[in-house]
Amino acid sequence: MITVVDRRPTHLITIGQLAAYAGVTIKAVRHYHKRGLLAEPVRDSSGYRRYSAEHAVNLIKIKTLAEAGVPLARIKELLAADADQFAAAMAEIDHNLQERARELRRTRERIARLQSGDRLFVSEQVAAYLERLAEVGVSQRAVQMERDGWILMQSVSPKEAAIWIADNLDAIRDPEFRRIYLEYDAAFAWSPDDPRLDRLAKRGQKWLASRSTRLNGASTPASAIAQLISSSVGASSPAWDRLTEIARELKPLTTE
Repeated sequence: MITVVDRRPTHLITIGQLAAYAGVTIKAVRHYHKRGLLAEPVRDSSGYRRYSAEHAVNLIKIKTLAEAGVPLARIKELLAADADQFAAAMAEIDHNLQERARELRRTRERIARLQSGDRLFVSEQVAAYLERLAEVGVSQRAVQMERDGWILMQSVSPKEAAIWIADNLDAIRDPEFRRIYLEYDAAFAWSPDDPRLDRLAKRGQKWLASRSTRLNGASTPASAIAQLISSSVGASSPAWDRLTEIARELKPLTTE
């Protein structure tokens, strides 16, 4: 028996075989053609692309560089580079990858600090204020309502919101403010006829009158929050509505 050896210089393969050899998809091969990274072979008499071993080697190089994090826009340059140019380019790419890794770490750290989500939609100052409210014993309901109000304020009027939150962060350090806040929080469940409401409203008015505000004539933070919450998220109670009525009826207090 005579064995016939195929001595043709090149054994051509289909695009599917090429993709399988390199461990990529046919779609990836076509994408590399489109990006000019992999030369397109001539088509045979049947109209099909036929690839050589050289195509397979180049495709494996492209895949290796891409998986190493080299941007596709740089791969063509690297395939044609000499040893020194390749080393310099890889050093630059490595530096860029390290910077991206640092940014990813910073992003992960920010995500880790989100906790219950308070820091996701509000500023760091507002998140700190909300955390302080929870620490002094304010109910979760009230903290959530405050959070919703601050989200709206920061979106509608960011400059004023920045002034208000600075004022509130200063106020929360005042023991009397904290006591009044906790009583307002508790009043949510009171009867609108509760006699404590009148005393609470007067106490709050006295505190506001004695406080030197930095808002230059604008609405106080407390009233701004109440207006936003009541109009936007419908968070109120009969007792709180009554507190608002009493506050409107009270004559303004002034301090010398």
